[in-house]
Order: sequence, then C-alpha cells, then structure tokens
Amino acid sequence: MREKIFYADSYQKQLETCVMSVDGAWVEFDSTIFYPLGGGQPGDTGTLKIEKYSYDIIDTRKGKTLDSIVHQLESSEHGLIPGDEITLYLDWERRYKHMRMHSCMHLLGSLIPVPVTGGSVGAEKSRLDFDVGDHKLDKEDLTLRLNALIEAATPVSFESITDAELDANPELVRTMSVQPPRGAGVIRMVRMREVDYQPCGGTHVNNVSEIGPVQISKIENKGKRNRRVHIVFAEGAVQ
Repeated sequence: MREKIFYADSYQKQLETCVMSVDGAWVEFDSTIFYPLGGGQPGDTGTLKIEKYSYDIIDTRKGKTLDSIVHQLESSEHGLIPGDEITLYLDWERRYKHMRMHSCMHLLGSLIPVPVTGGSVGAEKSRLDFDVGDHKLDKEDLTLRLNALIEAATPVSFESITDAELDANPELVRTMSVQPPRGAGVIRMVRMREVDYQPCGGTHVNNVSEIGPVQISKIENKGKRNRRVHIVFAEGAVQ
C-alpha cells in the first residue's frame, strides 16, 4: 500500500483508488481512507463502488506486512481483481464518533495521573482502565474537568519522533497494554497543547471542541488496583 490517507486527512470521506490484491473477502487497495483495527480503535466500515456494483466493507485490519491494510467485504463473491479502479466511501458518521471519542480518551488520561492498563474506543461509549493505586476517582468531578478541557478548544497536532527518542523518554507511553509500533524508524505523536502528548496511531479531531459535551457514566472496580472509567457523549448518557 502506498498511502494511508486517513493520516494525511482524517476528514476525507471518499477516495478513488485501485485494487492491489484479493484474498477471498479481503481486499487491499493502492491507498485507503479506512483506518485498520488497532490501539483500541475499531476498523472502519463503509462501501466500495465499481461501475454499477456496490459492496459493503464490514471491517478493516492490518495485513501481513508493515504497511499493508486489508478490507473485509461482506462476501467473497465479488469479482474484483487487481487493477480494478474503484471508489471508497467511508461510514463517516461512525468514524467521526471514533475520532471524537479517541481524542476525549486522551483528555481523560491527562486528568488521571496513573498508568493506563487498557482501553476501547466506541462510537457510542468508550472506556479506559487505570492502575489507580491509592488515587481516588470521582465521577462528577471528572465529568466537570473533562468538559472544561473540551470547552477550552485546544488544537490537536501530529508530530513524530524516532524509536531512539521514545526509548530515551519511556514516560511518554501511558498505556501499559499497547506499545507503539516500531520498525518504521519514526513513531507518530499526538499533541494537545499543554494538555497531553503521547504516541498514538489512531484518528483524532483537529480541535478538542469538536468532541462536544461528554459524561463519565460509570466507574467500575476491576480489581484491587484497577478501575474502569466509562465515557459517553452527553446526549446519550446512561447511568
């Protein structure tokens, strides 16, 4: 694969490209706007169109090589062959919710100064797990402080550092369960000015104000030290 368009422009919803390889229901393209499952963020879904035919893309995953991304069609009976020129249409509503949620999870992590032990990005609700030790968490307090960060409208920017630079600054990795991918020579960094700076391969909003109002819906006890913090968009908040 030559281009991962979702990194250059996370807001691009449509792309003309061509088929590189086919393995049953799994298809790889010359370039893609579809984000592959990874780092707690689900793979994108959407539609592929070629001439008068349309096929649903039900999942996106990393392939067998470092830069490979494969897209799962709803069926292996599609007739696509390498060289076919096609148009990709992203399920934008779902992706944008993932972008808002993923950025929100970075903000939440900045408010809780303990290691992150896991997490999951969802379109309707997300969660982060923390090794809290003696640190106390309060649902209402976190909700207020999280929304204050969102209202501050901090821009989100993307940078890179080398593997060696990350090795020299291991504290930049907040998530114990997910390590940044190595081997390419550079590691993508996400910066929310004066709030958060860490390695991340996910898709994010350009400004945290796009997240909108959120709520900490629940804090679960998942062990002696582990606490699971659930986030929902305020309009979909449930107790």
